[in-house]
Amino acid sequence: MISARPPVRASAGMCAKAGRALAFWPVRRWAVAAAGAAGTALVVGAPTDVIPNPLFGRSVPVQWWNYPVLGITALLAGLVLATYIGRPAAADSSAARRLGPLGSVLSFFAIGCPVCNKAVLLLLGTSGALTIWAPLQPVVALLSIALLAAAAVKRLAGEIDCPAGTPGPA
Repeated sequence: MISARPPVRASAGMCAKAGRALAFWPVRRWAVAAAGAAGTALVVGAPTDVIPNPLFGRSVPVQWWNYPVLGITALLAGLVLATYIGRPAAADSSAARRLGPLGSVLSFFAIGCPVCNKAVLLLLGTSGALTIWAPLQPVVALLSIALLAAAAVKRLAGEIDCPAGTPGPA
């Protein structure tokens, strides 16, 4: 008999399981999380010029909220990446595999220069990028953080529900 599973929401129980999973992480996984966070910060922060560098620039100054969004994105992306270390792929749901990358891509658009984004310029023009897209960027940033957090909690809670090396439900 096939049962339809309801959509998973991050409940207090899932968050508690995620915290317990983190408590059992070996040093290797924390190292992967740190490297993943640093890599994400560079991949997202350098092209958006939130991390100043000589290769990229932006027409609109960096907003104050871009820095914490970049930091939170990097932290959560590093945690999500580290959940793939030592875990069988079969124990993961397709939803959890999509949330992390989608959240990371959205954060790139959220903290990027609104008039440097070619897709936004083509769709809205320069004035639309500044009057329509720029005010939406903080909302996109919150959405990206929510998706990354959901991915991290779901994957970490799954480590408690179905630890690596044990068969999952059929």
